[in-house]
Amino acid sequence: MCGIAGYIYADRERPIDPETLVAMAAIQYHRGPDGFGWRAMEGVGFSHARLSIIDLNQNRGRQPFESADGKLMLTKNGELYDYQRIRAELTADGARFLTKSDSEIVLHLYPRLGLDSTLPHLRGEFAFALYDREDERLMLVRDRFGIKPLYWTEIGGGLVFGSELKVLFAHPEVSRKFDPAGVYHQLMQTMVPGSTAFAGVHQVRPGHLLDIKRRNGRLQITERKYWDMDFPLESEREPVGKESRWIEQTRDGLLRAVQLRLEADVPVGCYLSGGIDSCSILGLAAASSQSSIKAFTIGFDSDAYDESPIATEMAQAAGADQDIMRLSSDHLYDNFVETLWHTERTIYNTLGVAKLLMSRHVRDVNYKVVLTGEGSDELFGGYPAFRRDLFLHGLDHLAPEERLEWEAMLAEQNKLFKGAMLAEDEITNPELDARVGFTPSCLQPWLASAERVPELLNRDMAAGLRDYDPGAAIAAELETDMLKNRHPLDKAQYVWIKTMLEGQILTWGGDRVDMANSMEARPPFLDHHLAEFATTLPPSMRIKGRTEKYVLREAMKGLLPETLYKRQKFAFMAPPAHTDPKKWQAVQALADAYLSDQRIADSGLLDATGVKNLFAMHESPDATAATQNKLDAVINHMLGVQILHEHFIAADVPKLARQRAEQLGWRP
Repeated sequence: MCGIAGYIYADRERPIDPETLVAMAAIQYHRGPDGFGWRAMEGVGFSHARLSIIDLNQNRGRQPFESADGKLMLTKNGELYDYQRIRAELTADGARFLTKSDSEIVLHLYPRLGLDSTLPHLRGEFAFALYDREDERLMLVRDRFGIKPLYWTEIGGGLVFGSELKVLFAHPEVSRKFDPAGVYHQLMQTMVPGSTAFAGVHQVRPGHLLDIKRRNGRLQITERKYWDMDFPLESEREPVGKESRWIEQTRDGLLRAVQLRLEADVPVGCYLSGGIDSCSILGLAAASSQSSIKAFTIGFDSDAYDESPIATEMAQAAGADQDIMRLSSDHLYDNFVETLWHTERTIYNTLGVAKLLMSRHVRDVNYKVVLTGEGSDELFGGYPAFRRDLFLHGLDHLAPEERLEWEAMLAEQNKLFKGAMLAEDEITNPELDARVGFTPSCLQPWLASAERVPELLNRDMAAGLRDYDPGAAIAAELETDMLKNRHPLDKAQYVWIKTMLEGQILTWGGDRVDMANSMEARPPFLDHHLAEFATTLPPSMRIKGRTEKYVLREAMKGLLPETLYKRQKFAFMAPPAHTDPKKWQAVQALADAYLSDQRIADSGLLDATGVKNLFAMHESPDATAATQNKLDAVINHMLGVQILHEHFIAADVPKLARQRAEQLGWRP
């Protein structure tokens, strides 16, 4: 894992500034503190901040790479698994490798196969830039689920890219201003796929590539998809048949994914919470390893949110060396501002802060790599929203007594998750209904939050967005071909993967807070071979009555303590602000600093009266816990947009980047 950066000019004779390339690497030093490199050719420049995981030789493995014939240039972030087999096959075909890096296989596959036929061979989490000198073609490629970030923006006569937004902003020609619709979505939590909070700044979408061709002094930019979570048509689904077949294939696929991700030239640990996802990963990793696995657990000072006792039970069962980091509620907000420098977007829950502190602790005990449980709920139907959508839209055949049982189960579920993961009241959006067939339950809490956004926005900004429909904006980016004639559970999972997974779980809950401390997280559940198999699972193998992730539970039954095997899904979150007086006091201290009338006027993003009214609503004696849960999230977002303004608009980011390079002693 590393950080990549670069830019291309339409005019191939226009010089590349090495100091800018080095500054773009330096501002993401946290992603790659083990060294840096830069390279330029004919109006194109790449740079790279390195985190050594595979091939620790600092000179031999330094990127950007150039092919032996000088025709290709590559800078890559992430890991490619099973590269040893590919490397051996290429060597037998006459390839000569200059490093032991997994990344170098791209330079040998591309000339033989072309990009489209190379991509199916790439297994893992990655983002890379590849420049073809002969074709004058720059290709930006992002992994299938968006585990690794990759941003881009156009400048006068060129294009800039990088692993983080601050990398783009380090380039002096990149403008830094908010997009009004982007601010709207920051305040409601759920972003439009492919977008950011900033005007003109985009993400390369998961499973997509950006193709930039230099033709006649201009850049031709096209984006195309190379992979998707393609669920079978409902009419073509296989019958369940013997459950053992699905269970065994799930176990085999996950085991292979775990074993591949244990490959590293440094020690590999595991994140461990009290859910079956991380517990399954630890169990398989421990069974596949000759030595004891280090298991890292977050413990909260609130019994309602602390999963460390259950995690300890699993660690003992697996013979793992458990390391528990305990966090107090008020301490999380002490690190809120720093966390947003890394997430580059607002966060609704301070779990992102807790994860940042955990990754720092992991590095402090000399670990660079952990396996994580992200992706399990997305593949196997683990979220409360999926059960609700399955019942409302996919179980018309239920007998009356079965329907009553489901209604009782959902009522119990609503008590646990209402106001947080589920909306208090049913929310519908006509455009989502038209595109999906219903308004997915996973989006409903945030669509409910969106109703409050106009009164929080700066009056001029709100006026410009008077007719804006955030649900319609999200719906427009969901591919009809991937939703049409699919089972309702497939649709619900697909929408979550395209919105919640990439937009928050893998961003402020994953890469950005892990790499803030140069720590690589590997999610085996998001192995695309396992994911492709998971699309074929019958709905009843994912959610069976009261049991979510049924097939995974059965596949892991021998590894899990009985407590875990029987435990229902519990959202792993930090305690919300209103649940603890010290935490609420910490929130108010941040509000005094960032939500003052003067700071609000300086940023031009929010409305001071609207902010005050929302705090008054939160502190009203009539506010229910569910209402406060929702308002806690909105307050975090209000703080977030103000802090983002301080970090990336008010600050001179290009100057900060050059100062960072000087401090590090990084020079062209």
